[in-house]
Amino acid sequence: MIAGSCCCGAVKFELSEAPKMMGTCHCTRCRKLGASAIVFVQKEHLSWVQGKENVGLYQPEAPYKYPRCFCKTCGSSLGEILSEEESFPIAANALDTDLPLSNQFHEFVTEKPSWLIIGDAAKQYDGHPG
Repeated sequence: MIAGSCCCGAVKFELSEAPKMMGTCHCTRCRKLGASAIVFVQKEHLSWVQGKENVGLYQPEAPYKYPRCFCKTCGSSLGEILSEEESFPIAANALDTDLPLSNQFHEFVTEKPSWLIIGDAAKQYDGHPG
């Protein structure tokens, strides 16, 4: 079981299986939300322990289309944890259990700040991976 939570502990969830993919998004929006490192989870593997009602949803304006979730108490970024899709990204920083997984890609590298040096050999994409 993989445990996850927000910073204050108001939101807690579990994953019955470890995510199979991890990536880093360098778009300005993900950086501002503090959720650049993401893992992709299957909806069927996610279960709520407590605090689902404490998850807020930020719905962006066009051209962005993906809503982002956060703890209403502490503001911790939770990625798209309320998504109804079969697979969706959540913020890797919300996981409490260490994963046997490393970064597999970097997306939106054209938007990364000049001070950030990519220090791994993961594939890099100008936008979303193909």
